[in-house]
Amino acid sequence: MSSLAPRVVIVTRPTEYELLIARHATREAVRFQLASRGQTLDAVEARHAAQESAVHTVRAALPHQWRQAAATRAELDRFLFQPGDLVAAVGQDGLIANVAKYLDGQPVVGINPDPATIDGVLARIAPGEAAEALAAVEAGRAIVEHRTMVQAQLDTGETLVALNEIFVGHRSHQSAIYEIALGDRAERQSSSGLIVSSGTGATGWARSIMAATHAPTELDPCEPVAAYFVREAWPSRTTGTTLVTGRVDRAHPLAVTSRMEGGVVFADGIEQDFLGFDWGRTIEISAAAQALNLVTG
Repeated sequence: MSSLAPRVVIVTRPTEYELLIARHATREAVRFQLASRGQTLDAVEARHAAQESAVHTVRAALPHQWRQAAATRAELDRFLFQPGDLVAAVGQDGLIANVAKYLDGQPVVGINPDPATIDGVLARIAPGEAAEALAAVEAGRAIVEHRTMVQAQLDTGETLVALNEIFVGHRSHQSAIYEIALGDRAERQSSSGLIVSSGTGATGWARSIMAATHAPTELDPCEPVAAYFVREAWPSRTTGTTLVTGRVDRAHPLAVTSRMEGGVVFADGIEQDFLGFDWGRTIEISAAAQALNLVTG
């Protein structure tokens, strides 16, 4: 047992107001730019104030002997999380997806700073309840969901992990050309790319694809399975449309072999963090062994 007091890592992302200030330098310049487009600064400042208030509330309520650290979304790829850390993600649901792939079992408390504008599918805890939730985690009495993640592994050994989905396609708006295989079924396809979604991601991008294709797939966020969805598969003399949706798990991964130059694979919508997927490379995608330990109460 460690003699050190618990450490809470508070994770945030820049608010709209902070991004606007970074671009235009001063509040007055931001106000002028928005006014020139018939917009006001009021709502932007209100959301910023809600975020700042939430962070302050969490910090102030933590036991004085507990250690605190902070990380922004941009710092996550180089932030050193410790095995016993408690993670408090203050912001939108997407922030929890951003931090999940950098963790190794550390519990995450998702804190919703502004329920009026944030759905809070993952960020369910109010700022005033965050300290109690973190204390419950430390005491071993918190309710925790072990949410399945998705992993993609290239034939080179490079990997990507996502909480919501993995995307495979072309880096531009060109059609993606590849061969797809699941078990003993395989075909060559031309499409707008494909995603492999977890049960968590099934409420986002995958949900819109299922609605458009009228092909619902039931996914429990904690079940160790994922589902793949091909976007706008095109039938031709050389390409098919029979393998457009299905379930995958660690024993039955989806294999995709690139037949294009300019192919990419990225996770959770972060296009800057990608794997190259040029002609001849093969990637296997399935439910990951890694999971998000999400505190829900």
